[in-house]
Amino acid sequence: MAKSASFSCNACGAVTSKWAGRCDSCGAWNTITEDAGLSSGAGRGSLGAKRGRDIQLTDLATAEPEPPRAVSGISELDRVLGGGLVPASALLVGGDPGIGKSTLLLQAAAAFAKTGLDVVYVSGEEASAQVRMRARRLGLADAPVRLATETNLRNILTTLEREKPQLAIIDSVQTMWLDTVEAAPGSVSQVRAAAHELTSFAKRNGISVILVGHVTKEGQIAGPRVVEHMVDTVLYFEGERGHQFRILRAVKNRFGPANEIGVFEMGGAGLEEVVNPSALFLSERGQGSPGSVVFAGIEGTRPVLCEIQALVAPTPHAQPRRTVVGWDGGRLAMILAVLEARCGVPFVGLDVYLNVAGGMKVNEPAADLAVALAILSARENSELPANMVAFGEISLSGALRPVSQSDARLSEAQKLGFEGAILPQGGKLDQQSMLTLKTHADLGDVLNAYFDNN
Repeated sequence: MAKSASFSCNACGAVTSKWAGRCDSCGAWNTITEDAGLSSGAGRGSLGAKRGRDIQLTDLATAEPEPPRAVSGISELDRVLGGGLVPASALLVGGDPGIGKSTLLLQAAAAFAKTGLDVVYVSGEEASAQVRMRARRLGLADAPVRLATETNLRNILTTLEREKPQLAIIDSVQTMWLDTVEAAPGSVSQVRAAAHELTSFAKRNGISVILVGHVTKEGQIAGPRVVEHMVDTVLYFEGERGHQFRILRAVKNRFGPANEIGVFEMGGAGLEEVVNPSALFLSERGQGSPGSVVFAGIEGTRPVLCEIQALVAPTPHAQPRRTVVGWDGGRLAMILAVLEARCGVPFVGLDVYLNVAGGMKVNEPAADLAVALAILSARENSELPANMVAFGEISLSGALRPVSQSDARLSEAQKLGFEGAILPQGGKLDQQSMLTLKTHADLGDVLNAYFDNN
């Protein structure tokens, strides 16, 4: 039987069974190439002619020890990793250009090396002199990190197999190329093949591998989505270039909690840990103003307080603007629709701007109530109490729904000197809070309580 071929687009990753000059998915020309197999599969004869080996089966009650972890000493990094680096694991770190990925990983390499790990740093983007210059600027020139500059993956794997380090950092996977794949470096086929080979190498040899990945303009790691499924941990390094704050977020972690964050501050000597992120995000907040509300959120296992800022102004355009930074634009549209349909608050002819201060990105629905309060405060030019936090989810009916981990949110607010909280009715609190709690059933109740002129 003839072997079936598979073709994929180097631009968008679409898979097809035959070659074509133009990709039907993205419309690009001359980007479809045949996928070369990474390894030879099992024979196509009968199972009796070529049998596989027996695998051992166990039950769910089988006890296995926790995997050993290497601790870097950078507490924010160790927190995001779930307590430290696991041997034979593959990690993918993505982030915008110039956000500080190479700085973070060079500092991490030096920290792990100083604890006794054998670390190899392979750069495919910069020359050795550039990496050494950064190390001197960061005060890491004496760190026992071995350095190489190479893009040929075959040469890299041969060297790592000979040297057998405990940690290898590849910067970046988009610059790696495999000579068995007929595609340009950075293409979908090359990135997929390089990630597969590096992940398999890490598992076979017991070496931890950290891959650096570029991101697209949409904020996703460039290349096929299957790369994120291959690796054990996916980290995103986030932040606004106008702010000094940087957030390392785990969106996938097979060895620890997902959505955990580590907060850093970019300075002249590199990245510094932020022990209390809530105090940092609220450090530039004044005594309160219309459109400003403090949201008590949860990132992974850590409670984090941040400021939600809103501005509502008459629009000179035929179509009002809805601009969002740090939150989901679709969820903002939903909140505005609920305010109009359920509460009778019109936003026709009004621009709405929403911002999460400090470069923070909020993903949980618990921010709904804080966003609604900020928008209403800005629209009515009415200042809310500055010593209160807010959290709660809003349904399409306008009802307020309780959210999880209310105790942790209230405890963090109390620790930072807040005196009260606005939250939904019916939430379960395991501990007696010292804060003044103002609970509400729906958005109409909130309007009557804080905005009497509606």
